[in-house]
Amino acid sequence: MQSTIFVTKSELYSWLENSVNHSREKRQQISSVILEHPHLVLDLLDIAYTVNDPISCKAAWVLEFAFKEDNTIIFPVLNKFFKGLKSLKLESSIRPCAKICEILMIKYFSKKENNIKEQLNENHLEQITTTCFDWLIGDHKVATQAYSMTSLLLLGQKYSWIYPDLRSILEKNYPYGTAAYKARARLTLAKIK
Repeated sequence: MQSTIFVTKSELYSWLENSVNHSREKRQQISSVILEHPHLVLDLLDIAYTVNDPISCKAAWVLEFAFKEDNTIIFPVLNKFFKGLKSLKLESSIRPCAKICEILMIKYFSKKENNIKEQLNENHLEQITTTCFDWLIGDHKVATQAYSMTSLLLLGQKYSWIYPDLRSILEKNYPYGTAAYKARARLTLAKIK
């Protein structure tokens, strides 16, 4: 696997279709190839944003794995990444992208010096904000909503209007949420106050 280079997007697609599954080992294996050949991130993102294609989930999983190893791999495609978030329909594609957004926001608002701050612009932050609110109020699984809560909580440090809206949504949805949703909502509400 170390020397595998996908020459075309269709070869990458075929590998995702036939070789990637839910196991961490398989996702890690192909993310290593992506890290060795970062030019493949664009093709990976194209596949991840193919609406309603079950292989898009696998591409999103691999993107998340590769991003966790080296967040700089997403820098050349940031505009495409943020623009495509709204097109995602499958929950198993949305969750890894929501996690990437959460990590970006944690690093962006970190007091430690890092390279994320100089990469994200105002438009990117607005796109994350809008998308996270959509994921929070939409019919999504708890993980996606929890990642969105964290991102919005952090973004509220920059945009004061976020906290009242976030508080309102969490309080409204709290009675209907799962135990995991309620736990994350309580933590988020406590930090807002």
